[in-house]
Amino acid sequence: MYLTGSEQQALRGVFTLLAQERGESDVRERLGWALLDLLHADQFASFVWNAESGRFDGRVALNMDPANLDRYGEWHQHHDPITFVLQSHRRATRVTDVMPQRELMQTEFFTDFLSRDGLHWGMNLHAFEGSRALGDLRIWRRKGRGDFGEHEKALLDLIEPAFIGALQRAQRTAAAVRMPAGTASWDDLSAREQEVARAVCEGLTDKEIARRMAVSVPTVRTYLRRIFDKLGIERRSALAGLAQR
Repeated sequence: MYLTGSEQQALRGVFTLLAQERGESDVRERLGWALLDLLHADQFASFVWNAESGRFDGRVALNMDPANLDRYGEWHQHHDPITFVLQSHRRATRVTDVMPQRELMQTEFFTDFLSRDGLHWGMNLHAFEGSRALGDLRIWRRKGRGDFGEHEKALLDLIEPAFIGALQRAQRTAAAVRMPAGTASWDDLSAREQEVARAVCEGLTDKEIARRMAVSVPTVRTYLRRIFDKLGIERRSALAGLAQR
């Protein structure tokens, strides 16, 4: 498998990341940013399939509108014509490998969900430990980028074993140090979450934070939601007190 110099460098960064001890959501988020660069993609999402509830939980998303993703959780994941087929492949698979693009574009799932965020060409990897779902990687490109190819699929398959190992370690650590809800501290936030939290404490608006971090406003709001959930707070003003402590 031929790798360009930039791909070799990006892969070194990916494997270094996946060798580190990090929380499960942090692993998926940081890997998402790396994959956008490695695979020349535009949007990323990651979920964990919960067989008991029959839902995809643990959402992590980059460059996607949280409100649109909320609709996915409430409606579209139960009327999703591609993801369960992609999940059954247990390896990197393009959306066009399971459904022709023209056919997908005629579905309600495309017109009412995917197209709202500009998701056009997709590729998924669903990681498992035996029959237990560990987490997935959903990478998308806008229409003008063109579809993913066999090379990109091979890159994602190459990463899969390290991704599985990182999730397994994170889940074991979380099980060993289980904390009651709402008792997390500032140090439990990821580096990016701390960056957003500090900006909020400085009084910056979502738009100003997005400009500083070179991300979209919806991405900033996704970070804020996770920060509030982790810290058990509901208001931006509550962050200042936690930051001081």
